[in-house]
Formats: sequence, structure tokens, C-alpha cells
Amino acid sequence: MREVLHNIWNGLATAGPLDQLNLVLGVVGVWLMIRRSLWAFPVGLAAVSVQGVLFYQAHFPADAALQVFYFATLAWGWHRWLRDRDTKPELPVTKLSAAGWAVMLASAIIVTVAWASAIGPWMHAAMPWRDAFIAAFSVAAQVLQVRRNIENWPLWVLVNVVAVISYWSAELAYTSFLYAIYLGLALVGWRQWRRAMKVAPVNPPSADEGVRP
Repeated sequence: MREVLHNIWNGLATAGPLDQLNLVLGVVGVWLMIRRSLWAFPVGLAAVSVQGVLFYQAHFPADAALQVFYFATLAWGWHRWLRDRDTKPELPVTKLSAAGWAVMLASAIIVTVAWASAIGPWMHAAMPWRDAFIAAFSVAAQVLQVRRNIENWPLWVLVNVVAVISYWSAELAYTSFLYAIYLGLALVGWRQWRRAMKVAPVNPPSADEGVRP
């Protein structure tokens, strides 16, 4: 246990300025999203920009490219939430239909299999299935979060559990510790959004939302 704590502290102490900024922006962005604050989006845009630079510098082009998707999704979400805020005093939490939940899971699974089977081997990924799962389900969770679907939080919990276990097994205690922070925040977010649903009626998805993840 002492060695684990030493590795975590060493990771915190030796992290570069961009790594430290990435952690702060990530935690603050998630906390603002838990509170359904519009400030979550500019902070999130800054966070994924920093993350993209870090991945590019580390020669992980696929991960860097994924941040471009996150950036576009956050920009779309910012516009969407601003539009909705004009007509609603407090942005409501929404819930997927059973069909929407099934479509979202099926889509994420298909992307995971395709990524692990094709892109992973092509890029010589050490753990293609883990990488594919985290990428596909993170994308699904990000889209659901923008739509204010409460189902985004259990997806983030699942993604972070897989990440914590994977990095811990790889003896990357510091990285596992960082994902454990995000796991805790995802659990808090899930609880807070459930509370918000109890004090306000849940609006069914509008026609333009459909059932796609």
C-alpha cells in the first residue's frame, strides 16, 4: 500500500503543467456538469483541447482525434443548452425510452467490436478491446450528457470502473487514481441528477431528439 501511495504522489509531483491543468479542468468541468451549469461547456472545451495536445505530444493520434469529436459535441451541447435556457428557468433532466436505451447500447457495442477488430490491430494497440470499449462508451456517454439524459452517468461509471481496473492491473497507480476521481464524480452526478428528476417532471424526448445515442 505504501508503494501505491508513493506512485500516486510521485505522479502528482512529477506531472507537467499541461497534465496538472488537464486534471483541474477535467474535475471542474465534471463538477459543473453535475450542477447543470452552462459553464461546464467552456471549461470542457478547454479541457479537451489540452487533452488533445497531450495525446498528440505522446504520439496517440487516435486519442487526439477523439478529442476533436468531444470538442464538437461540447460546442453543440453549449448551443443546445443556451437555446433551452431561453425557454426554461431550469434545464430539466431527461430520460431515454426503452428503445433509445437499446439503440444506444447496441451502437456502442458495435463501435467497440469494430474498433477493437480493425483500428486496434492497425495501430498496434496493447489493449485494443479496453481502448475500444472506453472510446465507444465515452462517446455515447458524452452525447447523452449533452441531451441531459440521466443515463449518461451510469455509462460514465461503467467506463471509469473499467479504466480503474485496467490501469491498476497494468501497475499504473497514478492513472488509476485519476480515473477513480472521475468514478467518484460520476456517482455523485448520478445521485444529483436523480434528485433533480424527483423535484421536477421528466420531459419526454422531443421529436428532434429521437432515440439515437
